[in-house]
Amino acid sequence: MSIYSFSATTITGENQPLSIYKGKVLLIVNTASRCGFTPQYAGLQKLYEKYHHEGFEVLAFPCNQFLHQEPGTEQDIQEFCQMNYGVTFPLFAKIDVRGKNAHPLFKYLTEQAPGAFFSPIKWNFTKFLVDRKGAVIRRFAPSTPPEKLETDIIKLLAE
Repeated sequence: MSIYSFSATTITGENQPLSIYKGKVLLIVNTASRCGFTPQYAGLQKLYEKYHHEGFEVLAFPCNQFLHQEPGTEQDIQEFCQMNYGVTFPLFAKIDVRGKNAHPLFKYLTEQAPGAFFSPIKWNFTKFLVDRKGAVIRRFAPSTPPEKLETDIIKLLAE
């Protein structure tokens, strides 16, 4: 099993198999528009612009589970991301990332990269780095700014 076994609904409502990202390095992030970490959208966009041509994708999954910091509709989220941060990387529909209703992709991600003490996702902007074969390589804390992931991304792109 790999991340390519899953599919997700895009922000515009289409079911999309993650297998379309085979051969790419992925950064999968649970996001929110009203979080203290929301400015990380800018850093994610910079990484995307810098490395997209080399096979890098950022996949953002809005989540409203943490203090209801993503209350808007999918259209609200999309407009917010584009207007405030110029986001051009793929956005997906709002999902749960922990608990009994967690999206199967995020259940898988947290099993593969469980974090400290096998903890569930604790906050918005938890990041999972995935290699070109679909293997989950590393989990990064919400407080880790996107710029700090650049060395790891470059290494995976070179493989």
